[in-house]
Amino acid sequence: MHVTITPLAAALLGLIFFFLSLRTSMERRRAKVSLGDGGDAGLQRAIRAHGNFIEYVPISLLLMAFLEMRAVSIYVVGVLGVMLVAGRCFHAIGISRDSASFRLRQIGSLLSLLVLLIGSLWLLYTYLI
Repeated sequence: MHVTITPLAAALLGLIFFFLSLRTSMERRRAKVSLGDGGDAGLQRAIRAHGNFIEYVPISLLLMAFLEMRAVSIYVVGVLGVMLVAGRCFHAIGISRDSASFRLRQIGSLLSLLVLLIGSLWLLYTYLI
């Protein structure tokens, strides 16, 4: 049986995205703003957490899936998946709080960027060997 990691990571990330979407909708309702952010700081944070998530996650999941298609070790893809899920959690928490934690955002951003870098370079490497 061939175990794949990407669907599990996608499911976990889908749940995070659901909650970020719900939070954005709730913030819109609270602020009574249907388009844009209306200058509301809480809504701005929710929109950016939601937007930043969707800016990074799709390409990262594609890289992971392509690595799995290239039969890269399940451990490599697993580590990338853990880094991505953790990074997106840290970033979302760090940016979403009233007292935003810049440190959590930094850790989340670093983990997400490392997934992009490592995944991209590893995928290129599989084509060169």
